Amino acid sequence: MRAHMLVAAAIAAPAAAQEVPPVDTTAATGERAAENAVRSAVDAFGTSIGRETIGLYNSDNVRGFSPTAAGNVRIDGLYFDQVWGLNPRLRRTTNIRVGLSALGSPFPAPTGIVDYAFRTPGDKTAFSLLAAANQWGNLAFEADANLPVAEKLSLGLGGAVFDDRFYNATRAGFWQLSAAARFAPSAALEIVPFVARSEGFDQTGPIFLPAGETLPPRLPRRFFTGPDWARYRGVAFNTGALVKWQVATGWELQGGLFRSLFDDARGFANLITGVTPDGIGSQLIIADPPVKFASTSGELRLTRTIPDGPRAHRIHANVRARAGDRRFGGSDVVDLGQTSIFARTTAPAPAFSFATQQRDRVRQWTAGLAYEGRWPGVGELSLGVQKTQYRKRIGLPDELPVATDASPLLFNAALAAEINPRLVAYAGYVTGLEESGIAPGNAANRNEALPAIRTSQRDAGLRLAITDDVKLVAGVFDVRKPYFNLGANGRFDALGNVINQGIEASIAGPVTKRLSIVAGAVLLRPRVTGEGVALGRVGPRPVGAISRRLELNADWRPALLDGLSFDVSASHRSTETATVSNGTVIPRRTLIDLGARYRFELAGQAATLRLQVENLTDLQGFELRGAGAFDMIAGRRIGGYLTVDL
Repeated sequence: MRAHMLVAAAIAAPAAAQEVPPVDTTAATGERAAENAVRSAVDAFGTSIGRETIGLYNSDNVRGFSPTAAGNVRIDGLYFDQVWGLNPRLRRTTNIRVGLSALGSPFPAPTGIVDYAFRTPGDKTAFSLLAAANQWGNLAFEADANLPVAEKLSLGLGGAVFDDRFYNATRAGFWQLSAAARFAPSAALEIVPFVARSEGFDQTGPIFLPAGETLPPRLPRRFFTGPDWARYRGVAFNTGALVKWQVATGWELQGGLFRSLFDDARGFANLITGVTPDGIGSQLIIADPPVKFASTSGELRLTRTIPDGPRAHRIHANVRARAGDRRFGGSDVVDLGQTSIFARTTAPAPAFSFATQQRDRVRQWTAGLAYEGRWPGVGELSLGVQKTQYRKRIGLPDELPVATDASPLLFNAALAAEINPRLVAYAGYVTGLEESGIAPGNAANRNEALPAIRTSQRDAGLRLAITDDVKLVAGVFDVRKPYFNLGANGRFDALGNVINQGIEASIAGPVTKRLSIVAGAVLLRPRVTGEGVALGRVGPRPVGAISRRLELNADWRPALLDGLSFDVSASHRSTETATVSNGTVIPRRTLIDLGARYRFELAGQAATLRLQVENLTDLQGFELRGAGAFDMIAGRRIGGYLTVDL
């Protein structure tokens, strides 16, 4: 269920270097009929709004790495240690801050930043209803409301229920509820508390591990091999509060305190190993006892703005902290024996025997000081330094814990220069201490939390205003991190270092009054270094490496009917490295989606009907789920939804 449930404030200064997103017409909780990712995006590096996500990057992949796993998630620019992502009831948009767009963040991070723009309750009454369906039988109902209850208090309420069917004939069902409030006792102070809860189940589809260095055979679509009893069930919860306070002229205090957790009653991994070309393999079910991961995190930031003629100086002092606790492990492995990927598994549910679980505990605090200088017509300078103290303890209850400590000094520097009124050049360098995620389901140390790692990023580029509305951004980057993957002993450990160097480009904006485009490309040169490569135990390319990505999104409004628009999305990627040895790759592919939306009035209320065909050509292929572990691409899917703002 996790994958299905997971489904940004720029500094307002007149600087040429910072591209400020357009005003979003869906700011009020209850207004959603105007959602359109293509027309909202200012670049091709990643934008999500409502049910739409476009761009080269997303919250799990920026420049070849995962900013979410690294801990680089923010809510309105404030640090959030995400255990579970904010649902669409609470987030208005999600933007990937990378390259020049990261200049609006006083404390950037390697791999970029995932910035949730919070859906703050507005000052007018609004309701939105959404109903969705597709030809697989998926059904969804969503409701959002914005309710001003007093002059200084507004509420935002939301709920959703989902009944989902998937490409492998598995099924999931879950619900979401959320509430937020905006209390503004004065023009200088705003307090926004919120709470959200999700609960549901998800059948666990199979992951295929071929025998030897090869791809699986053609996998059966819309066919669930079972077993039916391998069903995830769990609860997710997010709560917190955001505060903005104009303490005095030139002084602003921002704060965020968040609690994020999931509490899984049961979980499974469904592995079919040693799959032969004729589809025969051995089925292993890994059953987990109840696991829980909870984190309390937050940031307090004081900003001093100093006007200096045409220039502006901003000094930020901040403190970030998090306390995370995790209970995991103790899994039971159930061997169901030889099977065919084309046959149903009917074995009854066994009596599981769980072992003692492990626990990990993370405590981290960071104090930082940053400077931003902006001079319209000249450029922008950003400098920052942070001191962090990191402590992690992992172990069994009756044994001495394994300790991991780190206390590095981190720094960042970026410079943007306005060459002429339409052309800006930038360069930056940033270091970080990041999480390295958890071991995947097919590892011997499944679900184990990995140690923090030192990372660094260098980038530079240009932004050209082709017209007042259409912007071109092009840059180069170099990101360096330790490389974690499956070793010869089956454990997910550090195998060396990975360097991702590349070129990225974006062009976005309304080409005409009727046509908007968002297009991008990234050319990546990923490579692994270290003793494992030198000895031939590890290939020179990291698992999951893709050297070329191309994205094109266009939205066209024909003159024949007001409110009607058509859109197309084309996504191409080159081969993907699938095993640690580099002996297997997933072939290159191109996916095309077509859509249309019609904005109209329904009984005097604003409404939008959205129709879409995903994977228009019904392309078949594989998705990588870990080193040597595969799933399938979803086939053609036709669906739509109706949104009504009341």
